[in-house]
Amino acid sequence: MENKEAETDASLHETEVSVLSPSTRKMLLIISCISLSIGNCGGPLIMRLYFIHGGNRIWLSSWLITAGWPLIIIVLIAAFYHRRATTGDYTSKLFNMKLRLILASAVVGGLTGVDNYLFSYGIAKLPVSTSALVIASQLAFTAGFAYLLVKQKFTSFSINAVVLLTIGSGVLALHTSSDRPEGESKKEYILGFVLTLGAAALYGFILPAIELIYQKAKQAVDFPLVMEIQMVMGLFATLFCTVGMLINKDFQAIPREARNFDLGETKYYVVLVCSGIIWQFFFIGAGGVIFCASSLLSGIIIAVLLPVIEVLAVIFFKEKFQAEKGVALVLSLWGFVSYFYGEFKHSKNAEKKAEAEMELQINRTALP
Repeated sequence: MENKEAETDASLHETEVSVLSPSTRKMLLIISCISLSIGNCGGPLIMRLYFIHGGNRIWLSSWLITAGWPLIIIVLIAAFYHRRATTGDYTSKLFNMKLRLILASAVVGGLTGVDNYLFSYGIAKLPVSTSALVIASQLAFTAGFAYLLVKQKFTSFSINAVVLLTIGSGVLALHTSSDRPEGESKKEYILGFVLTLGAAALYGFILPAIELIYQKAKQAVDFPLVMEIQMVMGLFATLFCTVGMLINKDFQAIPREARNFDLGETKYYVVLVCSGIIWQFFFIGAGGVIFCASSLLSGIIIAVLLPVIEVLAVIFFKEKFQAEKGVALVLSLWGFVSYFYGEFKHSKNAEKKAEAEMELQINRTALP
């Protein structure tokens, strides 16, 4: 009986996903990639802006990463009315998550809150080049956990992409010792390094865990449900960081920190609000990419954007453009092209195979 129910649930998931036409799926994937790119590049930069100009509340910066989760409600409302207008179904509900899915999303959300803190601590304590290790090792962790959790299949092209992107990101950490911030103790520096690697490992687990939630949802998974999952994750991640802020008295410190902010009190609050908004682009995009493709592709996009972040840091924060940043950019682009060439080749082979099977089926039907 349980096997029959599992088969029914699996077929339901496949039916729901297959409703998306190839062109719609491709368009949704492109939009998700753009959203992920905006958040992945803008989030660390605006967080860096906060710390550079006098901000020093790590729990606050952790909280801001997911505090914009209510913005997802706007996406859900838009999707809800679009579904009603296109299908004429007035019996559908705005929220469709079942209890087991809420619980799973809450657990991953709590882990995301922990990752927020680890990541923020690294950004606050480590130099720019060292923070590259976050992405450098994260992709390897994502690939490993994707293989273990969701049975991710690897090709020579995807393996090549992971290796190139990991090396390309790691190259950025070559001058970490010369980039060490002034006045920072050795203990803080080492702790920041360890916590940064911890953040990389944890988020490398979180991405495939989200994909696993989609696979084990036991209900039809469509894009609105993906956004509901992201919303619940954001809520619980924010709750976790809120507890940290209350214990560390960060809420009481905000007005004082705003008055002493280098760019002025008004711009301080603008930075906080923009940080919350920009980071939501990251989570909406990551969820969409995992839904349309895989957690591995989400990790690859995050990795390939690291050199872009470094180039933007050169432009906006007048950081030095060292030779390794150019090398990292070339290697990352090479890995990115390798991955998509492999996907393109696989897609073409799948189409040829499907056409051959269809032709064989027609020939068999035509036989007397």
